[in-house]
Amino acid sequence: MDDNGLQDAAIFLMSLGEEEAAEVFKHLSPKEVQKLGETIARTRAVSHERVDQVMQRFTTTASSQSLLVSDTDNYVRAVLKRALGDDKAALLIDRILQGGDVSGIESLKWMDPLSIAELLRNEHPQIVAAILVHLEADQTAAVLKNFTERTRNEVMLRIATLEGIQPTALKDLNEVLYKVLAGGDKIRKTSMGGVKTAAEIINMMGTQIESSVIESIRDFDPELAQKIMDKMFIFEDLLKLDGKAIQLVLKEVATDQLIVALKGATNELRELVLSNMSSRAAEALREDLEARGPIRLSEVEAQQKEILKVVRRLSDEGQIVIGGGGEEEAFV
Repeated sequence: MDDNGLQDAAIFLMSLGEEEAAEVFKHLSPKEVQKLGETIARTRAVSHERVDQVMQRFTTTASSQSLLVSDTDNYVRAVLKRALGDDKAALLIDRILQGGDVSGIESLKWMDPLSIAELLRNEHPQIVAAILVHLEADQTAAVLKNFTERTRNEVMLRIATLEGIQPTALKDLNEVLYKVLAGGDKIRKTSMGGVKTAAEIINMMGTQIESSVIESIRDFDPELAQKIMDKMFIFEDLLKLDGKAIQLVLKEVATDQLIVALKGATNELRELVLSNMSSRAAEALREDLEARGPIRLSEVEAQQKEILKVVRRLSDEGQIVIGGGGEEEAFV
């Protein structure tokens, strides 16, 4: 969700009142709650016209949708069991609804990265890897930044080589996590970890840590390191996208975000972006880039990563096809 979407959602929730807004928050992810909460906290005054626009938009969107089944998980279970029988259905149900039996780990998604790092600091790297692959890539990257370089590299190596997770591998953390396993008496193997997951996490770490992790994995297995690098998509790789893909990305990126991100881009990438905008928008962006003073490299990388999230989401949705981030402060 872009900045405008967050602002609209914040206005809508504030219009509902405390009790109704609280009910909505119950159905959001930790990251969504955090972003919406921050947006609401920053919102001071909103015109009546803007509120009316938001409410009208919600009414139009809601009226075009219909809830066919109140509990889709139970519906899937019931239909598959009726069609295939209990045993055959169980195999498919586990695969379709995988990840639903890690309620203890869900609690970590509400914690700040430093607290998670402290919680896992004395655990074996294999256990840490098994836990962290359940989190979002950016949260995992933030957690790993709080570990020593040696531990961080060991954990990333194990994430990259994970082929699946047996729930019993998580039992050592039962005393710390509320409840790691839930439901089902059969051993399940969840498809998490691997090269793609490792690449997504490393992408979020920043250039200096990224280099250290890749080199450590290369020392262990050069071929594995190359596979991870092939899956990594950095900001300059936007050059690999065609014009249509660039235009789709630009539709979902705020202008201020784009300006900061392009401050650290090559001239070639800047020109590619500008060439896929209207002449008026391109001219305005050029002027904004020239007028903007020095920006910390960390801020530039942060905005570039946000844009890369948009790229990956569009790729996952099949809208675009893609090929195949530092700790010291600098200015660009």
